[in-house]
Amino acid sequence: MIFVKPSVFFELVEIKAKTASVFPFLMGTLYSYYHWHSINALDLILFFIAMFLFNMAVDINDNYWDYKNATGDESFRRETNVIGVNHLNIHMIGWLDFSFTAIAGIIGLFIVSRTGLPLLYLGIFSFAVGFFYAGGPWPINRGPLGEFFSGFTMGYVIYLIAIYINVVHNPMVTLDFKFYGDALLSALLTVFAISNLLLANNIADQKEDIGLGRKTLVYYLGKSNSIFILKSLYVLGYLALLCSVILGILPKLMLLAFLITPVVYKNAKAFSNNPIKKQTFPLIIKNLLLITLTETVTFILGVIFNF
Repeated sequence: MIFVKPSVFFELVEIKAKTASVFPFLMGTLYSYYHWHSINALDLILFFIAMFLFNMAVDINDNYWDYKNATGDESFRRETNVIGVNHLNIHMIGWLDFSFTAIAGIIGLFIVSRTGLPLLYLGIFSFAVGFFYAGGPWPINRGPLGEFFSGFTMGYVIYLIAIYINVVHNPMVTLDFKFYGDALLSALLTVFAISNLLLANNIADQKEDIGLGRKTLVYYLGKSNSIFILKSLYVLGYLALLCSVILGILPKLMLLAFLITPVVYKNAKAFSNNPIKKQTFPLIIKNLLLITLTETVTFILGVIFNF
């Protein structure tokens, strides 16, 4: 485990999915600068380090518990789970997970000491979701709420923390219902794009999940209804973006993000017609990257031109 190949480590921490946390962080920073020209560089950098470490710890934790819980399915352990496929030491994986989590927690507590208790509450919520997503007696990812918790935590909470850290010492900012509500509305496209990543994964893995005893949202709603929800979330996300621009929460140049909607639609349709993990699921990953990347780029343009 100590000499694990970089490619195996990246698979263990699911490095390809890190855009789901990096782009909300960037957009939260842009949001705080766009509205209040507030940047708290030191705490922001520390938060990025803690966020990235904990994000990796969560994915390690997911793989760890998926391996541990698959006691009745040795083929899943040997052929699918990264720990079993690469013959990694399960105890060393546990210590790696703990180490990343502990370091992230220590950094987080230091930032809390500088910014206040609201960050502590958001951090406790994030840590709880991160652990119970795959761990504990009733893992979130084995039930119907995984899509909500993944999208809300990564798409909104990370975004909100980045905003909070930057503006908490700004006397012009009031942390009221409008503050949190505006942030939520402006983050919904990202929230739904991330939720759709897990929903598409569960749609493609429906048979495998049933065999592993997972009763996800797809288990309760069926494949066709789940596909309808996936498409609807994209539509609702873009409507939320439009409303955010109309209300002045986001810059008008972010309307340029609508230019990629034909590609998003095409990818979603291709997946819906043939939801197979290795063939069409990557299209939903591509949608998440395209959506968050175009949001970030158009947000940067909006900040630069203040329009």
